[in-house]
Amino acid sequence: MRVRIIAVGKAKDRDLRSLLGDYYARIGRYAKLEEVEVKDGNETEVSDRLTRSIPDRSRVVALEVDGRALSSHELAKWIGRAENESVQTVAFLIGGAYGLPQELSRKADLRLSMSAMTFPHRLARLVLAEQIYRAFSILRGEPYDH
Repeated sequence: MRVRIIAVGKAKDRDLRSLLGDYYARIGRYAKLEEVEVKDGNETEVSDRLTRSIPDRSRVVALEVDGRALSSHELAKWIGRAENESVQTVAFLIGGAYGLPQELSRKADLRLSMSAMTFPHRLARLVLAEQIYRAFSILRGEPYDH
């Protein structure tokens, strides 16, 4: 399985890159991880850039403040079902300052809320990476999630 995190904007901060790198390496033990950063712009430009970054036949997860709230174990089950169904890629979409284009959000297989609070998209990327790693740890019965 491949996990692709597609985010609007760049994570430039050295400390953030270091933390992301740690979680990306951990995720890499379970799945091939790819990070794609697309340039911000108007809604049409962002929609086109994000759409081109989503591989064919992917399961798409749109991070949305008003999406569905899942526990870590529920997210693990969702990812586990994708694995069991031989889904090649799960693509997670993280919007920019104004969120994701509505047409992409509507087409997503899962609209996921990480919290009722709004996070900066760079922080959302870090929390998402940790939760993806936690989900794989749960699926494999590893002791990370107590």
